[in-house]
Amino acid sequence: MKSANEIRRAFLDFFARHGHTAVPSAPLVPHNDPTLMFTNAGMVPFKNVFTGNETRDYVRAASSQKCVRAGGKHNDLDNVGYTARHHTFFEMLGNFSFGDYFKPEAIEFAWNLLTQDFAIDPKRLTVTVYHEDEEAAALWRKIAGLSDDRIIRIATSDNFWSMGDTGPCGPCSEIFYDHGAHIAGGPPGSPDENGDRFVEIWNLVFMQFEQVTPDKRIALPRPSIDTGAGLERVTAVLQGVHDNYDTDLLRVLIEASAEATGTDPDGAQKVSHRVIADHLRACSFLVADGVLPSNEGRGYVLRRIMRRAMRHAHMLGAQDPLMYRLVPALTLEMGQAYPELNRAEALISETFRLEETRFRVTLERGLRLLDDELNRLPSGAQLPGEVAFKLYDTYGFPLDLTEDALRAMGRTVEHDGFKAAMARQRAEARKAWAGSGETATEALWFEIREEHGATEFLGYDATDADGKIVAIIRDGQLVDTAEPGQEVAIVTNQTPFYGESGGQMGDTGSLAGDVGTVEITDTRKMLGALHAHMGKVHAGPVRVGDVVQMHVDVERRDRLRANHSATHLAHEALRQVLGAHVTQKGSLVAPERLRFDISHQAPLTPEQIALVEDKVNRQVRRNVEVTTRLMTPDEAVEAGALALFGEKYGDEVRVVGMGLGEEPSRPSYSVELCGGTHVRRTGDIGLFKIVGQGAVSAGVRRIEAMTGAGAVEYVNEQERLLTQAAMAVKAAPAELPERITALIADRRRLERELADAKKALAMGGGGARAADDDIRAVGSVKMLARVLEGVSAKDLRGLIDDAKKSLGSGVAAFVAVADGKASVAVGVTDDLTARVSAVDLVRAGAEALGGKGGGGRPDMAQAGGPDTGKAQDALAAIEAAVAAAA
Repeated sequence: MKSANEIRRAFLDFFARHGHTAVPSAPLVPHNDPTLMFTNAGMVPFKNVFTGNETRDYVRAASSQKCVRAGGKHNDLDNVGYTARHHTFFEMLGNFSFGDYFKPEAIEFAWNLLTQDFAIDPKRLTVTVYHEDEEAAALWRKIAGLSDDRIIRIATSDNFWSMGDTGPCGPCSEIFYDHGAHIAGGPPGSPDENGDRFVEIWNLVFMQFEQVTPDKRIALPRPSIDTGAGLERVTAVLQGVHDNYDTDLLRVLIEASAEATGTDPDGAQKVSHRVIADHLRACSFLVADGVLPSNEGRGYVLRRIMRRAMRHAHMLGAQDPLMYRLVPALTLEMGQAYPELNRAEALISETFRLEETRFRVTLERGLRLLDDELNRLPSGAQLPGEVAFKLYDTYGFPLDLTEDALRAMGRTVEHDGFKAAMARQRAEARKAWAGSGETATEALWFEIREEHGATEFLGYDATDADGKIVAIIRDGQLVDTAEPGQEVAIVTNQTPFYGESGGQMGDTGSLAGDVGTVEITDTRKMLGALHAHMGKVHAGPVRVGDVVQMHVDVERRDRLRANHSATHLAHEALRQVLGAHVTQKGSLVAPERLRFDISHQAPLTPEQIALVEDKVNRQVRRNVEVTTRLMTPDEAVEAGALALFGEKYGDEVRVVGMGLGEEPSRPSYSVELCGGTHVRRTGDIGLFKIVGQGAVSAGVRRIEAMTGAGAVEYVNEQERLLTQAAMAVKAAPAELPERITALIADRRRLERELADAKKALAMGGGGARAADDDIRAVGSVKMLARVLEGVSAKDLRGLIDDAKKSLGSGVAAFVAVADGKASVAVGVTDDLTARVSAVDLVRAGAEALGGKGGGGRPDMAQAGGPDTGKAQDALAAIEAAVAAAA
């Protein structure tokens, strides 16, 4: 018996032998179709190829595509666990031709694979064709040898596929397997077709027309093929079972659930095990593809699926969280085909554990409320909508979970009452907002948020995606259309653009529709939920409702990611080097550099900077994968995560781990709460280099750094300057410090010698002793007075001391004139200070120079003034003051 993994591999190998490129599964979040909540068919990743908006380097492809149907019109959630073939998650095997082969080859490939490679008895196969498609019917007769009674013509849309109201379309041909007369049901098209005997296992879509208008259909110049075969259904056939849940792929998960709960996998609680097995797959793959539980959009659908599974775990008697314990069984079974499960296993387990822990707190109270309300109702009566809304609003019970709980009792929910309660709550929320004093512009964003919900952010995994414009804002007003040249803010239902928050700048890039294009110069996050793409319309018009291709400037995003991740590693390195007192006080993550403010008193020494750089770059070189987990803020902090300054956190947070820790209890070097975008591996940072530091305020230092190419350019520029400096002094770069030290010593020596020479020259070549012509008697006091040209103020003190020694007893007064400034110094020998004060004398000289004050001691004082032309007047004023004192 072939396992499901072997069947998947055999399918892909078969088509690879026939010229097809085996293409990996696309993510469950469709980046190329904003009208879909999840990828729900194998052709979704190829939609733009079929429409001609995208080309690939191959014309034949085969894939096993992950699919989820649990939201919108494709919603099988209510039936999962109760039927043999309903799933929220399934795999769609498919082969595709993009204008290459058509009906003959598609039919031959399908028939040969099923009857030869998979050895299915041809007698058990029946096909349907669109009632007008005689070509397909003839090919089935020719290639498969089927008689007309096994080629059933269907006149309904079941056998005519279309992508939408307009676009590619064409007839279908479905292949059914007959499980045998012991199972009730008839062939397709019969009154008993809804039975389980005949099961569709493959659908071949012959994409040969284009619906131009509702009334006009034309032939495509290059018809294409789109097929889909459910792996679970094909596996059931090949393993000889009728029920998908009896295949090895799901059976291993059912048995893991039974073992963990100590219950019979096939007993009275069989449905619960099936629900858990199915929902385990859906939730795990959604988390691996970037969806996390929330109260809106895709996150809300994920939460609904999780909580439905968790309620069934509760029904099985599980006393503690169960789902996260089953993740290893899923990874072991499907991790080889889908390596994203292995990469995200920790995140998946943590998300399950967190969600189930929180939900269990409210589950029992909610179920008690439900029981109390049901006891008040007549037998079989509907549950009032108000009660269902209370369960949703107060206890976090999605409506379908309440309906599932009522199903076993044969009861339903009164939907009109539920809708009325929901509408009333929204009206009250709007009223509360209107009275909150917020600005009109913020009220506008609230209106968009209320009508369209939060923007789905795809940017953790994507830089390109399609989005549908839900609002255009121009000059603070909602508009339906924007024309070329107009500045606008555009909101889409989903986006790969990161909105500025947490210090990380918003993304830039472009939006392009069928007609209009917009250059996005910034992305901002409004109300914490709406991504507003700010930009200018280049071509137009751009309209609400347009589907646009959204392209993030990848090079800029990569630089932002590298700088943001570097702040995490630098934060931990700074704490290790400077101390645990270091905490982040703010940051700016820009494309060119990062700015990081920390609590620290003193400047970093060169040695500390070098050590921080070394620690960060060591983690960069280790090139470890960056991990993300989902936790409550309290749990995250208890686990060692650092909460960032100024951030507001909700009930659940993303915990980002980077690098290799040195302790088993802390496997990551850096662990922080963060909602920003990051590199996939630390090696993507390239290089970390601190380029500056400074003080921001008391006790807060600012570190500036660069990463990647910017850091390399900075280092190269520093090396260029180093080489240039080395060449200027005729030394090798390694010799430069020693050479500079010697040059500085030489310069200082020469400066001293020059100063001595200037002083000697100023004193007449022979010093103060030889200047007898400048000594005069002022009363009974000898006075040496001279104007000195080109002597600096700092040299005056030494000249005064020399003059006092030469005089023996007396007063020395010098006025130095240099660089457009005048300085005056006066010295009085110790025997005269009782009669004459140098301070009084110098003030008289300073006043003559146009200055004020002066300071010093009775034996030595100095001052200055702006008027260099009054040097002799200053000496005269000093002489007069000496005469008065003497």
